[in-house]
Amino acid sequence: MFLGYNTNGFAHHRLEDVVSILADLGYRGLALTADFHSIDPLADRWMERARRLDTKLRKARMRVVIETGARFILDPKRKHQPTLLDPDRHASLDRLYFLEACVRLGAALEADAVSFWSGAKPDDSPPRIHMARLVEACLRLSDFAGDRGIRLAFEPEPGMFIDTMDKFAELHGKVNRKNFGLTLDVGHLVCMGETPVGAHIRRWQDWLWNIHIEDMKKGIHEHLMFGEGEVDFSDMFAALSEIGYRRGLYVELSRHSHDAVETAKKAMAFLRRFDPKAAPKQTPQADELVLEVGVSEPDSVVTQDEAERHPEMGPAVALPPAGDEGGESAGQERADDEVRQAQPLQVEDGIRVQPVDQGPDRHPREGE
Repeated sequence: MFLGYNTNGFAHHRLEDVVSILADLGYRGLALTADFHSIDPLADRWMERARRLDTKLRKARMRVVIETGARFILDPKRKHQPTLLDPDRHASLDRLYFLEACVRLGAALEADAVSFWSGAKPDDSPPRIHMARLVEACLRLSDFAGDRGIRLAFEPEPGMFIDTMDKFAELHGKVNRKNFGLTLDVGHLVCMGETPVGAHIRRWQDWLWNIHIEDMKKGIHEHLMFGEGEVDFSDMFAALSEIGYRRGLYVELSRHSHDAVETAKKAMAFLRRFDPKAAPKQTPQADELVLEVGVSEPDSVVTQDEAERHPEMGPAVALPPAGDEGGESAGQERADDEVRQAQPLQVEDGIRVQPVDQGPDRHPREGE
């Protein structure tokens, strides 16, 4: 696995400077929040900015995921509005078109995933109506992303319609697309009382495509500096090590932009105390671990057996719905999982594609 950082924690820096700063600090991933001050995929000439960023990321050997939670990108007066749940069809389509534009951005940057959420309930319609609206939008977006070789990673978010793992399990079963997986925010689990975090990591290991990391307290949705909340990071890293997680852990401290560089330094210093590869079977103490960031050898993958392997987790942990086929295991990644290719892939109509004559290390897309 590797550490990354969300650009929403560097709101006052130039994007190119953010990449340089994070690379110097040892981060190997960038969570790019598509926004007017970073890259707005709805704006003119966005592809030019994307190409410049792509070059910068490749030189820094950093991976990238696309985040879509910009506060006022669609409505300058209302935070996170409109949403996919909006009863106004034109308004909900505005959100869908933005998400599709973010998928195009993700394809241009060869992003590991595009992350998004449901939004808050806009009216007093029954939950089944909200779910129907959301499923319809997710199906359309999944097909759009699948055509471009992009994974979608859905994030349960406190205060929104899909705010718990149980609700995500229901949504996941209804969407039932191989490229529709999970963004797991460890702080959100603590906020919603869904602990231990490691239980959810094990349950959803085959669909776990993106992780947000910060500290948080139960019942309070506030992203805190590490050490200021109640997240059990030893439990989290032990579970990630057990499943052979190979993707990114992205620090999300959006309210720390006023002190972004020092915050990123402190976050790295804290997280480097953990070493999931060396974690013993019993949960270790935080001061016994050291996190290795960057290139590593592939880890073995623990086979998931929901009913028998982890009976101690009990029914409180949301399970992948019955009948779901597994996605791509968190431990089985393309050969360049830890670093990006030195050269970009071929481009057709603005979308990066794999060369047809590429060797056996080519990353398998869904259906192959």
